Amino acid sequence: MNQLIGLRVRDLHELLATKKASCREILDAHLTHIKKNDAGHIDAFICLTEDLALKQAQAIDEKIARGEALGPLAGIPVAIKDNMCVPGYPTTCSSKILEGFTPTYTSTAVARLFEQGAVCVGKTNLDEFAMGSSTENSSLRPTRNPWNTQYVPGGSSGGSAAAVAAGFAVAALGSDTGGSIRQPASFCGVVGMKPTYGVVSRFGLVAFASSLDQIGPFASSVEDVAHVLSAIAGHDRRDSTSLSDLSELLDGSEKLDLAAGLAAASAEELVNGKRIGIIKELLGEGIEPDVQTAVRAAAAVFEKLGAQVEEVSIPTAKYALPVYYILATAEASANLARFDGVRYGHRADADDILTMYMKTRQEGFGSEVKRRIMLGTYALSSGYYDAYYKKAQQVRRLLKQDCDKIFETVDCVICPTSPSSPFKLGEKTGDPLTMYLSDIATIPANLAGLPGISVPCGFGKNELPIGLQILGKPLSDARILRIACAYERATDFSTKQAPTLAR
Repeated sequence: MNQLIGLRVRDLHELLATKKASCREILDAHLTHIKKNDAGHIDAFICLTEDLALKQAQAIDEKIARGEALGPLAGIPVAIKDNMCVPGYPTTCSSKILEGFTPTYTSTAVARLFEQGAVCVGKTNLDEFAMGSSTENSSLRPTRNPWNTQYVPGGSSGGSAAAVAAGFAVAALGSDTGGSIRQPASFCGVVGMKPTYGVVSRFGLVAFASSLDQIGPFASSVEDVAHVLSAIAGHDRRDSTSLSDLSELLDGSEKLDLAAGLAAASAEELVNGKRIGIIKELLGEGIEPDVQTAVRAAAAVFEKLGAQVEEVSIPTAKYALPVYYILATAEASANLARFDGVRYGHRADADDILTMYMKTRQEGFGSEVKRRIMLGTYALSSGYYDAYYKKAQQVRRLLKQDCDKIFETVDCVICPTSPSSPFKLGEKTGDPLTMYLSDIATIPANLAGLPGISVPCGFGKNELPIGLQILGKPLSDARILRIACAYERATDFSTKQAPTLAR
């Protein structure tokens, strides 16, 4: 059963289609691997969804027995970040305030995965309410990096990234508000993608900052990420920000299949003739030397494959971090007002309702969530709204305009995913500003609604992974997948796996 761990979607699909392995055997292998290695070691999962997984695996095996055709994700073990709703299982957002809450409905993205036959092995750990860059803000426990358990896996989707890196799941879902898919993908040496804003429904995702949040996939290869994104993308009337016209994303096809052609094409075919920009503002001061070296080496790979690489400037990128921490905290202040102890979750004992509200939120929220609620409330308060929130929205518009201008001349831009390779547990928890700087390269994509992907591109001086970020204009998701696939195919970084765990 050890041989079933670490395989990619195409390999597992072939085993199922040829009946060399059953879905139940694949599931058992992954559950055994998780139970041996997760708790007390990686701590990627908040809970396992074993009963659900067994039912899903049985349904796939029955489908195979009837000779029915299988979709590419049928029988594939997946993990779900615990801010997405799965009925019958807790949705905690790694917060005490949601203690005891079990949703009655399914997140649209999760439901679409299940419709494709994916098998859910568990809900993964995160920074509380997705607020953090290290998965140390979880009220339960920190998640550790499978490459070295003394280091963080990134955040806020660190549990999902670690689950894929450790071989606990073939793919996973995360959410990305300011880099929470791409940064942990970089730290854990896997592929992670934030789609264009509006391509994936946010229905059933617990909101952090509604104009920035987007669900996306993790996997160990670009092709697998493309399979998962194809499954979860599409209009949803239950999400008012869901895009109704995805014709540009379909790129002339009748069916959304972002993986089509990736396997057959060579790296040169995927990237030859493309114009690629290097964002100069994100490859200088504040970016560690080993990260700069890895990204410049990646640019040389693209040139060798036939792409034209040039330096480009996004002048307003330097304002992205302060703009984000005004807008995201303001939206969080409004979104998290609903957690009051009245309808669900934790409720503190008190003699009157006002005291109950105060005690519930004081006891239920962690320090980072409280910090961001207070920052956001201040930015929205009378006398400060114009100076902070309104001004931040104006600068966000300028950043979007700068990005639109860049994509008139290049097919995509590249930069580091994170300014550093992974840092040690506890290294930055005492300095919030230093922690916030971890998102400096990923935040612009969220503010401008761009698709972005992180692919492994090297290792730092601590011998831990470094990620290359590729960004494109809105609805160019298929293009950046092809460009990322070309880089992956021309290098061997994505084939390297985290140190072998007990199997």
